[in-house]
Amino acid sequence: MHNMRSLTLDGSSQDKVSKMQLNDEEKAMLNGDFGRAKQWAIDHQIKVGEFFDAPDMVAVSQAHMMADPESIGEAGAGFMESIANDGGHVVIPMITDPRGVDLNHYRPLGQTEEMAAIERRFIAACETVGIMMTNTCVNYQTIMPPLLGEHVAYGDTGVVIYSNSVCGARSNFEGGPSALAAGLTGRTPRYGLHLDHNRKATRRFQVTTQPAELTDWGVLGAVIGRMSGSYWEVPVIEGIESVPTSDEIKHFGAAMASYGSTPLFHIVGITPEAPNLAAVNGINLPVTKITDHDLAELRSNFGAKGEEPDVIVFAAPQLSIVEMGKVSSLVDGQKLKVPMIVCTSPQTYGDARRMGFVDKIEKAGGVVLEGTCFYQQGAKEIGEANGWVRLLSNSTKIVNILGGYGYKPALASMEDCVAAAINGKIT
Repeated sequence: MHNMRSLTLDGSSQDKVSKMQLNDEEKAMLNGDFGRAKQWAIDHQIKVGEFFDAPDMVAVSQAHMMADPESIGEAGAGFMESIANDGGHVVIPMITDPRGVDLNHYRPLGQTEEMAAIERRFIAACETVGIMMTNTCVNYQTIMPPLLGEHVAYGDTGVVIYSNSVCGARSNFEGGPSALAAGLTGRTPRYGLHLDHNRKATRRFQVTTQPAELTDWGVLGAVIGRMSGSYWEVPVIEGIESVPTSDEIKHFGAAMASYGSTPLFHIVGITPEAPNLAAVNGINLPVTKITDHDLAELRSNFGAKGEEPDVIVFAAPQLSIVEMGKVSSLVDGQKLKVPMIVCTSPQTYGDARRMGFVDKIEKAGGVVLEGTCFYQQGAKEIGEANGWVRLLSNSTKIVNILGGYGYKPALASMEDCVAAAINGKIT
């Protein structure tokens, strides 16, 4: 994996070509006419397409790659360097998910020099290949939101579910290599959510209690995701009485995807593909009601009233400028008793710094990380280095994930999280 020159295209790969319709340009890529990097990329995509019985490739306009050092490791950095050394260059706008290391803050957090070194190598290789280091999981709020019907190749689960559901774009969950291949070729196999019939509803849910704030939306999304429980299920939700904000539906989708691997949902009368039930073939589906009991049961997994938190984390998804403003107003003039970490995108960080939000958070004793997300930056090692176990967050996604990283996560509203950071107790 360190050296792409070890890649061989044997006869079995060539034999598979006939099972997918390739145009002349794609055949030329496979033949090596556009260099080794594109040859690897199209060959990889053919293998993926064959696995999912894709009839052909579809042109994509954007690509988004997950590739933090925790997941890619030394081998991933070496592979990316081999792509750069072989002259690989993206042909469509391609951006990156949150990094694993904020190079301005990693030492105090207890992250290793090894992670920082891998990060630097990967950044350099990506820049050589023409990838824009946007380092964000909220590109739909910060960079270039995709449009209804636009085919894209995105990796992060929160990005995919928001882009599919709220924007009406079309993407599967792309692994790092597949997203990179899409960036190098401008193609992805036409399967899954690139096909009309896979975007129709398969589960019908009815909401009986209206979510009031971000954490409520996350809990509702988690319940629906857990009940759906499959990548191939497409929930349609009835009963939402008011249009959610971008941040509310961001938390809703991120939690749903983390519980059910769900890449697409519809909300009747709100999301673009579901002006009504009939539009998504939902009329004849049996109704599952989401009750107060369902919501309370999920919350009960993350209760810790009266306990002392070790760390407060706002991340997963990265905070918008609106969320940054709210956190800063809650801590303004206060002194935190408990460490508080706030993760935001580089794009939002610049605005938040200019508006004084970062300064207020830092003066209170919080740490603002730029271009990272907590669970992607060696959260287990950070917890061990700092002695953090009881973690409090308003993100249903992050408390779901971090239970597997050695933490005892608890869930509360943003206001209650900040109050706990100030008072040292979870209320």
